[in-house]
Amino acid sequence: MIQTLELKFLNEQEKIVTLTVDNPTIPVNPTLVKQVMDKIVANNVFTSSGGTVVAVQSARLIGKEVIDIDL
Repeated sequence: MIQTLELKFLNEQEKIVTLTVDNPTIPVNPTLVKQVMDKIVANNVFTSSGGTVVAVQSARLIGKEVIDIDL
């Protein structure tokens, strides 16, 4: 199963900005994720079209199963 960790932030315009991490370490440590997200906000690691990220909004783990079809 392919998994992606989505880290969601709010920017200066209060719009959601999503950073995705492919194949995160499982199990995901919620405390560590929160700490990393707080550091991203505190250190202005990235900006968006709506300005810098100013707050942590949420995080979620998304799983997708990929099955190849023999043709």
